[in-house]
Amino acid sequence: MSEVRDLLIEIGTEEMPPKALQGLSEAFSSGLCSGLEQAQLSYKIAIPFATPRRLAVLIKSVATMQADRKIEKRGPAIAAAFKDGEPTKAALGFARSCGVNIADLDRLETKKGAWLLHRSTQPGKATATLIPEFIEAALAALPIPKRMRWSDLPYEFVRPVHWVVILWGDDVIEANILGVQSGRETRGHRFHHPATISLAVASDYPKQLEKQGYIIPAFMNRRERVRVLVEEAAEEIGGKAVIDEGLLNEVTNLVEWPVPITGAFDEKFLDVPSEALIAAMKNHQKYFHVVNSEGKLLPRFITISNIDSREPEQVRAGNERVIRPRLSDAAFFWEQDRKNTLSSYLKRLETVIFQNKLGSLAAKSKRVAQLTGTIAKQLAADEAQGIRAGELSKCDLMTEMVGEFPELQGIMGEYYARHDNENAGVAIAIREQYLPRFWGDDLPSTSLGQALSIADKLDTLIGIFGIGQSPTGDKDPFGLRRAAISVLRIMIESGLALDLRQLLENAETAYSNIKAKTSEQVFDFMLERLRAYYHDQDFNMASIEAVLICRPSSPLDAARRIRGIETFRQLPQAMSLASANKRIHNILKKTTEAFPAEPDPSIFNHEAEKRLSEEMATVSETIAPLLKAGDYQTALQHLASLREAVDHFFDHVLVMDEDRNVRTNRLAFLQKVRNLFLQVADISKLQVKS
Repeated sequence: MSEVRDLLIEIGTEEMPPKALQGLSEAFSSGLCSGLEQAQLSYKIAIPFATPRRLAVLIKSVATMQADRKIEKRGPAIAAAFKDGEPTKAALGFARSCGVNIADLDRLETKKGAWLLHRSTQPGKATATLIPEFIEAALAALPIPKRMRWSDLPYEFVRPVHWVVILWGDDVIEANILGVQSGRETRGHRFHHPATISLAVASDYPKQLEKQGYIIPAFMNRRERVRVLVEEAAEEIGGKAVIDEGLLNEVTNLVEWPVPITGAFDEKFLDVPSEALIAAMKNHQKYFHVVNSEGKLLPRFITISNIDSREPEQVRAGNERVIRPRLSDAAFFWEQDRKNTLSSYLKRLETVIFQNKLGSLAAKSKRVAQLTGTIAKQLAADEAQGIRAGELSKCDLMTEMVGEFPELQGIMGEYYARHDNENAGVAIAIREQYLPRFWGDDLPSTSLGQALSIADKLDTLIGIFGIGQSPTGDKDPFGLRRAAISVLRIMIESGLALDLRQLLENAETAYSNIKAKTSEQVFDFMLERLRAYYHDQDFNMASIEAVLICRPSSPLDAARRIRGIETFRQLPQAMSLASANKRIHNILKKTTEAFPAEPDPSIFNHEAEKRLSEEMATVSETIAPLLKAGDYQTALQHLASLREAVDHFFDHVLVMDEDRNVRTNRLAFLQKVRNLFLQVADISKLQVKS
């Protein structure tokens, strides 16, 4: 067993962008591990560390040497290597390229022939000599959107580099990385321990930094420390901290030694919608807000400082002083916006472009309003209120508050609509139009909200596809994949029996300047998203394909069919019927003969035909109301009862009979059998391995 050592690599920089730090850390660790693996060097585990001023990785138990490699190099065929017992130029050239004599070459003999062969051993390299290359490759591959240059150096990185540590056990590996000579000296907290810290051994890195340097280097440890500190601080002031995970990550990446500071603001600001106050605290100052036991916002906040100050009251006062004008701005916007009605902003929407080729937001609002009304009516909601919700849906984008806090779109629309005494359902719909905002987010809870959300997203899908800007590869600048899956989720998970194909056609009709048949293109796109939706939930792919090949126009109907097929697959008759349907499909696909739309029972001349026809008639009558009600699971159970009759038919009846009338009648009969099952799905697809 080869010797192993721990490897520590640390790149010390000026403060890095907090939102990029995690991605950089993960990529750096992954890049170093890839280098080791490609060099066939074993290791136990790689532990990434990341703080505002450093990227580091501690890799445990790395092999100190590459293993020797056995190399076999095949030369010319024996027939070409020797002539009359003497080596040819080909053989001599091969031996020379290998640095040996002809006599030192071996022979490789297989069933396909014999060749000259040179066997050699390539000694493994010392890991220490390879590490600088691994580091440079990992740094070059980091996902840095915009690299910086500093001083007059030719190097580029996310931020200027000030120190580099490369420790191989207790030895320093000397290298010049981004213009900095490596060593064993790291640096502690910028204020609490600005002096260098000499690291004796790679494995001591995290403990020594925390104990001596006031640094918690592991992101997850620091993150949980921040969470606990915020929660404890909130309890001390009689509230509960609301910890947004995104904010928690960002704050964690802003500090190396977290210290909580609580603060307060004037209660008069609570007259402003809480969402606006929270946005001001969260986005501008990175504060955590605090609520009471009923979930109502308290006039308190918690911030995380990077300094354990000797005068915390001064730090608290400074934070309170900074947040006051932010909250005052929010209060001012709230007051100013309410001087105008929401509908008064409709005219201003004409000056804002939705998309260059698709016109203004005002034009979009009109299209969305009509489609919302149509959907609302189908959902047994008030059509006029649906139209009104659509008309007002984008008006809050023109307000001062949303201009300052774009994430409040829809939210402020509801507040302003209620202030204008608009219908409560209309106001809620304006808020819910943006739901769901991401996978797993809440869906609109009201019929008007569902109608407006669907209409807005379908209008965008039709418009962008209609001007030829559909998603390509991983590029989706308009978020069309998210819009499509959101519509599908609303229709399926909220149980809305809507005809998606018809709604897309309605949306297309509202445009006058897009390419024809856009609705069909979008419908195909959404079927693909539906396939992904169920695949992600571990549904059998054959079940999904069996349903989607029938192109059901209602996502809810498709969902019921897929679930019905999943149950049907478990029945003992399922595979036999799937096989029969596959056989029917193949016969009909291969035939070039024309046959009638319906078989003529009077031409049936075999008992098996008559039996299957009679049983089909009974089953067809039984399942008709079940199909209408969307009870595909029960319908398929009845269809499964046809298995014996179908098997008996194929065992005793020759479809391609010599008599043309009999033959074409049987082909028409097979089509009728197939169509009976196609009312649910193409079960012949169940034979495909998932």
